[in-house]
Amino acid sequence: MWETEEKSPIGTLFVISTPIGNLKDITYRAVETLQLVDTLAAEDTRHSGRLLKHYNIKTNLRSFHEFNKEKQLPFLLHELKSGKNVGIITDAGTPGISDPGFSLIRAAIESEISIVPIPGLTAFVPALVVSGLPVHRFVFEGFPPVKKGRKAFFEKLAQEERTIILYESPHRLNKTVKEIGEYWGKRQLVIARELTKIFEEFLRGSVDEVLSEITEKPRKGEIVIVIEGRKPEPRKRKERNEI
Repeated sequence: MWETEEKSPIGTLFVISTPIGNLKDITYRAVETLQLVDTLAAEDTRHSGRLLKHYNIKTNLRSFHEFNKEKQLPFLLHELKSGKNVGIITDAGTPGISDPGFSLIRAAIESEISIVPIPGLTAFVPALVVSGLPVHRFVFEGFPPVKKGRKAFFEKLAQEERTIILYESPHRLNKTVKEIGEYWGKRQLVIARELTKIFEEFLRGSVDEVLSEITEKPRKGEIVIVIEGRKPEPRKRKERNEI
């Protein structure tokens, strides 16, 4: 896969997409890369360990998450600069999207280290394409702020005409759906839950309809919210001057 006449003095960072739930949703190339890298940086080594065990992959796992990234970055960069190939994976989906992988990717770029993406799933894409909402123009905003900046976050997006995609945790889902209605008005939205897993579910409807459903029966698991963009104002017809 990386055969060359002479080993490069600097390694390569492989950004590897992994399944978002169903372990079968992985490419042959991703499995091959997971097997061949020297070190694999993982957000949660216990979670990622199950994936490696499923495919009988023995690669050395190293913890790399939001709370230890400053400590681990120098080690991973040293590995790369020493000629070793490093892979990075997230708990589910594509590294760098709403996870600490972004910091390693930026550091590798600044150090002029080669980066190779191994494409695959990310949760918001399948949620968007089956939402039934416009897919030709959309904006992904990740997780809304928990406290500071939350009001400004919703106010800023109130005029957005593109389809809006958010991630949210189960214990803040009701609050977020309620605030979507408060700040953005009457919108259609879709909640995609536990994508590719046994309890995969899609809730479609107006803000009020969906809020009523999740209030009556709280939802758990990994959640993506896809929201209809603001409808553009109808264009005013210009009056023709009569002569």
